[in-house]
Amino acid sequence: MLRQRRRISLCTLALALARAACGTLSVQEEKQMGAQAQAQLRKQLTFVRDPVTVNYVRNFGASLAKAARPSPFEFRFYVVEDETLNAFAIPGGAMYVNTGLLLAVENSAELASVLAHEMGHVTARHVAKMANRGRNTGFVANIFSFIVYVLTGSPLLANVGSMGSQVAGSAYMNTYTRDAEREADGLAVETMVHAGWNPEGMVTMFETLKKESGGYDGPQFLSSHPATDERIENVQHDIAKYPGATNLKYDDKKLPIIQERLKLIVGTDHDRPTDDEEAEPDDEE
Repeated sequence: MLRQRRRISLCTLALALARAACGTLSVQEEKQMGAQAQAQLRKQLTFVRDPVTVNYVRNFGASLAKAARPSPFEFRFYVVEDETLNAFAIPGGAMYVNTGLLLAVENSAELASVLAHEMGHVTARHVAKMANRGRNTGFVANIFSFIVYVLTGSPLLANVGSMGSQVAGSAYMNTYTRDAEREADGLAVETMVHAGWNPEGMVTMFETLKKESGGYDGPQFLSSHPATDERIENVQHDIAKYPGATNLKYDDKKLPIIQERLKLIVGTDHDRPTDDEEAEPDDEE
């Protein structure tokens, strides 16, 4: 049911991107696109209402944002009740963190690696760059796989529908998305180090994701993400650029408390109003 709802929001965002496909996206257009997507997601996702959990994620994310490269967008963080091990960012800087990810990470450095990676996509403006590139190869034909990639990070879902004559275009677009993933990984290492988190957390996070996927990454010419082993190797190379980075912290004292709290509250507070939901309309541009 959640996947079906998310597809609706993806289609809405796809239409917005298709309208913008005739030119390079401006910052304002990207903000407007993000506001539209956020409005749809607000209706379709189940948000965690517990203020302790929400404030933890927002404060955690804000500290990372201060260490990230400058961005024309304001980062905003929301916690989604979803068992999937995932987090995603939408145009304009809104970031959504699944409870499945919060419960799966072994330490705070792993959580920082995922959020810093998504920030990398935003600060590098990968959405705008992808939209511009899409003009060169049937943007509308590939819009669905692109949007699924942006919002879910799933190479398997992203390639649904890329059949027949669309395969070549999909491969062309995915070459760019793989480069974008590599860039976001590098930016994540940089952000983690500047924020005081051990970037080895990204390596162990990749190992967890690889285990979750059964170790299969799929054919690379059709994958929107580089192979996990390649990403681990690239990240280790990036980490080597920062002497002493592996001595930085892995943990904070709050994450284990949040994880235990989530085990108790997930699925229990769907009917109670939330300050988070009431505040969301004001976040729109």
